[in-house]
Amino acid sequence: MSIKAELEARSGNACELCAATKDLNVYQVKPVDVGGLDESLLACETCSSQIDNPETTDSNHWRCLNDSMWSEFDSVKVIAWRMLHRLKKEGWPQDLLDMMYLEEATEKWAAATGEHLSEDEKIIHKDANGALLSAGDTITLTQDLDVKGGGNFTAKRGTAVRNISLSHDNAEHIEGRINGVHIVILTKFVKKSFPKE
Repeated sequence: MSIKAELEARSGNACELCAATKDLNVYQVKPVDVGGLDESLLACETCSSQIDNPETTDSNHWRCLNDSMWSEFDSVKVIAWRMLHRLKKEGWPQDLLDMMYLEEATEKWAAATGEHLSEDEKIIHKDANGALLSAGDTITLTQDLDVKGGGNFTAKRGTAVRNISLSHDNAEHIEGRINGVHIVILTKFVKKSFPKE
């Protein structure tokens, strides 16, 4: 069974955010760790477009979160939390946020994009050359790094680390996997890899 078919079964063929029944597709909730059903939801074109394009957000459309924020699925709760934070200046979203509860790991996932922070609160991650780093980027190590713990090995200069995640409370820390080991890497030892044209 495909992820879309599983999500359709789970949601009753309706957008898991606003309950629309047309133009439904799989929406992966960033940052994506392993993908799959647990990191996805079924969303209509209106919802997914507004999630990805904040400047097009219509606050009235998102009154649907009054219902969907209570979903049993973390992926739905994460998007509800992010959208309520985006709209909290409207007043009513703050009331819903005050009622909302997320487990610690789910809240960390929800906060991973940093969208809930005001501009002066945002922690900016930059590589050794000053390039802005984002969750999901690929980086390259600029020097050999000794990895302690899960295997005690040296990660060689030039090693690529794909699909990084950013520490939401420390601008100098990113996280990624090297040789299957999840590690914290200092941003001063990495450079962002840009896709080839």
